[in-house]
Amino acid sequence: MPEGHTLHRLAGELQELVGERVAASSPQGRFAADAVDGAVVAGVEAYGKHLLVDLVDVPGVHVHLGMRGKLLRFAPVTGAPMPQVRLRLATPDVAWDLIAPSTCELLDAAGRARLLAGLGPDPLRADADPAEARRRLQGFPGSVGAALMDQSVLAGVGNVFRAEILHALRIAPDRPASRLTDAEVDALWSGLAAMMGQGVADGRIITVDVPPGQDRADVPEAVARRVYKRDACADCGTPVVTSTLQGRTVYACPRCQPA
Repeated sequence: MPEGHTLHRLAGELQELVGERVAASSPQGRFAADAVDGAVVAGVEAYGKHLLVDLVDVPGVHVHLGMRGKLLRFAPVTGAPMPQVRLRLATPDVAWDLIAPSTCELLDAAGRARLLAGLGPDPLRADADPAEARRRLQGFPGSVGAALMDQSVLAGVGNVFRAEILHALRIAPDRPASRLTDAEVDALWSGLAAMMGQGVADGRIITVDVPPGQDRADVPEAVARRVYKRDACADCGTPVVTSTLQGRTVYACPRCQPA
């Protein structure tokens, strides 16, 4: 599932639609495109793993990509969208096609408020409150590994960032979240903001050190992270230990992240 950096990068790219009157269509027929056809885009923003397209005088569009969703950009626009497109938003110069999202719905102001009320602070948002993030993390009743995947605690963190930030801070995933010190929570918050921000810039998740002069785009995917889907820890060479938590695989180095 795309993590928060992907949605923030998409929100940045979709800024080209802001101020434009868009033609909306749904070849798949599973979205009420007529309700937004011809509307002017007032803004596009990401909150965690959610994308919000605000429109003038009509309800906005809320998108969650889920496991298989993607947005494709076409410029110039050379033809009709594919039949499986849930929603196309287009101007004469560019079209954005949404395919296979888990959610694509109209969302009025009240619906938007309910959505955001259920989400924790997003490390990539300038309006996020680190103190609230600390309160939610230290008040979580389970492990820090479970807390980081709970979008009501922090918004936007997924399995890759969970594995990599806990490794970077030498915290075992099964440590009770309530035992995190203020200093650890502050380091976790700032570390996530930096790591996820780099992900926005890179368009992918790279947490290993890149030698000076090497293009980050050239880092092979198989060795781009320190523990996530690695056989051995990139730092110390110890075999990575995996476990399952709430249906997701947890990756950790038993040497770098002792219990």
